[in-house]
Amino acid sequence: MNSTAPADPDTDSPPDATPGGGHGRFPRLRRLRPDLAVCLAFLLLGAYLTHGLWPAPGERVLALNPPDQVLYEWFLAVDSRALLGELGLGTDRLNAPDGVNLLANTSVIALGLLFAPVTLAFGAPVSFALLVAAGLAGTAIAWYLLFTRTLGARRFPAVMGAALCGFGPGMVSQSNSHLHMTVQWLVPVIVWLVVRLLRAAAPGATAPGAAESTAPGPAPDWRRLLTSAAGLAVAVTVQIFIGEEVLFLTAVTLLVLTICYALRQRRYARRAFGPFAAGLTAAAGLALMVLAYPLWYQFAGPLGVADGMFSPHYFSADLASWAVRSPLTVAADPDNARLTTGPAEYNTYLGLPLLLAGLGCAIWLRRNALALACAITALVMAALSLGPEIVVGGNRTGIPGPYALLAGVPVVDGALPMRFALPVLPLLATIFVLALDRARDARRPYRIGAPVAAVAVLLTVFPTPLPTEQRPALPEFISAGHWRDCAGEDGVLVPVPSATPRDPWPMRWATAAHAGFAIPEGFFIGSYGADGSAAMGTYRRPTSALLAEVARTGQVPAIGERERNQARADLVFWGSSCVVLATDADQAEPLRRSLEQLYGPATPVADVWTWRLG
Repeated sequence: MNSTAPADPDTDSPPDATPGGGHGRFPRLRRLRPDLAVCLAFLLLGAYLTHGLWPAPGERVLALNPPDQVLYEWFLAVDSRALLGELGLGTDRLNAPDGVNLLANTSVIALGLLFAPVTLAFGAPVSFALLVAAGLAGTAIAWYLLFTRTLGARRFPAVMGAALCGFGPGMVSQSNSHLHMTVQWLVPVIVWLVVRLLRAAAPGATAPGAAESTAPGPAPDWRRLLTSAAGLAVAVTVQIFIGEEVLFLTAVTLLVLTICYALRQRRYARRAFGPFAAGLTAAAGLALMVLAYPLWYQFAGPLGVADGMFSPHYFSADLASWAVRSPLTVAADPDNARLTTGPAEYNTYLGLPLLLAGLGCAIWLRRNALALACAITALVMAALSLGPEIVVGGNRTGIPGPYALLAGVPVVDGALPMRFALPVLPLLATIFVLALDRARDARRPYRIGAPVAAVAVLLTVFPTPLPTEQRPALPEFISAGHWRDCAGEDGVLVPVPSATPRDPWPMRWATAAHAGFAIPEGFFIGSYGADGSAAMGTYRRPTSALLAEVARTGQVPAIGERERNQARADLVFWGSSCVVLATDADQAEPLRRSLEQLYGPATPVADVWTWRLG
């Protein structure tokens, strides 16, 4: 898979001309200055889009999806405890006493480990804010390097394509707290390794669309093939611990793309198939040596789940959403939001200008094997995003979608249909890169018009900063460390009301304490559904259900000996002897009176009331 650009994709580009023949003090740095400038520009754009979280991330929250931000900050706090000697695939710091299977959740373990020093030094909100910005910018940088180094594209086309990959509508939308979807730094690395594997399997590839030679090509480069397989195994393994859904979508996209490319380049495909398949098999074998136990733990270990819990009928893309622009882009209609499930899922909102530009480029490059394969693959992924039944303008048509063929297939049903649209961004970007590169060598109207048109089209999807808002302040009881006298290090603290998937705010207490204590119940995925299937959260204990009702109604219920005995039994079940109610909590007074009837007089500590039972 080569472009028609003149650069050799397997070697460094020739040095830029510099005064004195490039013999400066730092000649390599001078050659890299344009690339460094591009990387800096992407970092600044990522910072601009997330500036609402600064300068105090602990006081701000993403307004469009605050519950998921609470969850991911808690994941980062728990992951950071690896530096304290607590590294595992499960944790007892949530849902006491059962705990949580981290691999059954999108716990971004690899990112938590990478940012553990930041989390322990400055807090999980700082790591989260950095990762939101770095997820977008780092993904764009990685694609830029792929386009320039592997595809051999010139700098301007690569910048345009990388910007779409990193800051396209779906990526910005997913940045509303979905770290596992937007930190795609390794996706271009995986693509590069697959391409490197293919080139090693059959050296001397012809350019896309060129006439294929009938002469036998050079023998496979087994050294490069094996190193590519080993690198691919490492990248896949790390990606598993960042986000499995992104890895799955990448694998499906590459499978379809490879088939389409092979059908166009049949002779080359026949020559490459054997060594290429051997390299992929070696990569899979190496990865499974490391991943066998984690995958078993995820699907069959404690509180593991082997099924998806989200309905593909609900999380399907509306066909009409492809033609409109995301509400998170400049001058877009906010009413467009009605065509999807929420502000974190504007995956298909590309708009007509971008779609028409992609179609025009694909037609212009129809003789280019890679561009044609990208176009067909984009159509396949777009069709799968429509889910098991086609929906247009919010109305179900009764027409089955292609996804219906995949529904119920193990593992596949864990991926939301509408997220099959996310790979369309890099596929379109690749087509644009190839088109802009070709336009540079074409006649004058194309050389001038193509870059201008590219900038104009990309401006139609230019993102706006992510909306943020003030988050509730932490109790001094937590921030000043008084919790240690109540629950003790590694103890179980029961916040009132308890954390739930709908209202996970009490999990912030544990996050601020670097998960130094556990809490019962909470926001997570576990095997609490029918027959051990996946469910969000767990069953409420009778006491937490009673207190939740008080928080909802503000009414103090009749509490007798039975309720008091149950309250003590629930504390024993949770393994806790400390109950905490913040003085500024909603319905604080009726909750305090209810708790005093259950556990006796409260003990005020800083800005909370506590109850301890010996």
